[in-house]
This record gives sequence, C-alpha cells and structure tokens, in this order.
Amino acid sequence: MRIIDLSDTLQNDKSWAPWWARNSVTYQDHKFGRFAIWLLFGITPKYLRNKLGWANDVIKLSTHGTTHMDAPWHYAPTSGGKPAKTIDQVPLEWCYGDGVVLDLRHKEEGSAITVEDVKLALEKIHYQLKPFDIVLIQIGNDRRLGTPEYFTHGCGVSAEATHWLIDQGIKVMGIDSWGWDVPLPVQAKQAKATGRQDVFWAAHFVGIDKEYCQLERLVNLEQLPPYGFKVAAFPLKVKNGSAGPSRVVAIIES
Repeated sequence: MRIIDLSDTLQNDKSWAPWWARNSVTYQDHKFGRFAIWLLFGITPKYLRNKLGWANDVIKLSTHGTTHMDAPWHYAPTSGGKPAKTIDQVPLEWCYGDGVVLDLRHKEEGSAITVEDVKLALEKIHYQLKPFDIVLIQIGNDRRLGTPEYFTHGCGVSAEATHWLIDQGIKVMGIDSWGWDVPLPVQAKQAKATGRQDVFWAAHFVGIDKEYCQLERLVNLEQLPPYGFKVAAFPLKVKNGSAGPSRVVAIIES
C-alpha cells in the first residue's frame, strides 16, 4: 500500500500570501516549554529529565487557509431550499471513496472547464463516474504555491460542469488550486464588464441549488493514476464552520 499526501503544508506565508489569506504559526520551543512548566506548576529544570520542557505551536488561520473542504454553508445559507450543512454536519461517508483524477492541465489561463472538457477527460481514461466518487481536477496550479500568482492565476471549473458532476452523484470534488472557480480577479473583471449576476463565483453558487463539497488547495495530483485509488479527506470538525482544514491523502493498494 502507498499513501500519497495531497495536502499543502501549513506554514507561515506572510512573504507571499495576500493579507486576507495569511496563515500564522508561532513556534514555542523546548526552552519556552520549560518556562511554561515553571510558571504553571512551579517545577524547575532540575525536575525535568533533560532540563527542557515541551514544544508547542500556536496556529492562526482561516478554515480556508490551507488544504480544506468547503461545506455547503460556505456557498449560501440554504442549499436546495433547505438549511445548508456546516462542516461539522457533512456526512463522513462523503469524505472517503474512490478517487478519479481528470487531467485538464491543457486548459488556458483564466478559462473555465466545461462539461465537454470533463466528459472528454473521462473518455480519455475510459472511466464512468458512479455516485460518491471523489473527483479531483488537475490543472497544475500547485506549482505556483509560494508565489502571489497562486491566488490570481490558473483556470477553474464552470458552473455547468459543477452541476453536471453533482448530477452524476458526486458529493465531493476537488482541485489543485486556491479555488474551484475561475480565478476571482478574472471573474470580477468579467462580471463588471457584463453587468451579469451569474459570473462571479459562479461554480461555488451552484451550491445554492445542489448540495456538494469542494476540496481546495490540493497538491501532488501528478503522482496519482487516473483511478484505482481511495481518497480520504476528513475535515476538522469546526462547529458551524464554512470549511474545515483537511489532511487529504490518496491510498493506493499494491
């Protein structure tokens, strides 16, 4: 059995992430732990085996600030006319299943992946989707991790393709990019130019009509076969949360 890590590394990203999307990790080393032990319990170094204490870390991040699963609540208060599920309400059965990778790295920058694109990608690998497959869209944007372009470049999935995937019984779908949609600066420009309400965040807003979850900020999809593996994508159980940071992995049986 092989396990492939599909998760981004949670780390300080102030040097490249925009201010509204930054993560912060404060590291408290063993010397700090020694001080904490003295402060809390009055225990001095002579009582500690190596005269040092514990290490600890303090994390500050958005629930969307690293590899994560979006809950239906992220898209809107309701989904299909019912209250939208928050991340702690997402069934765990959705979070583990057969994985399928669709290679769409040929798509142009700023373009939207269409229903036809998805169908052709499936034909190419001779695979027919079944309910509760976990579909992973590969555009290769994880190569931009560590640069500001990660948040503004690449392509994304259209609303129509998102609808189509849900209609095949797909509850969880993911992408190796910052977001599922076409990059937001591109969509914002298009929305302003057209004056339309169905352009900006179009794929996410599909969740108003149909219930589904997204995995965003995936990595290493190029290490996977097109299918024949399991995906485990269990999000943190954030009460009433719009998303949950997730350690997403692919499991390939030997």
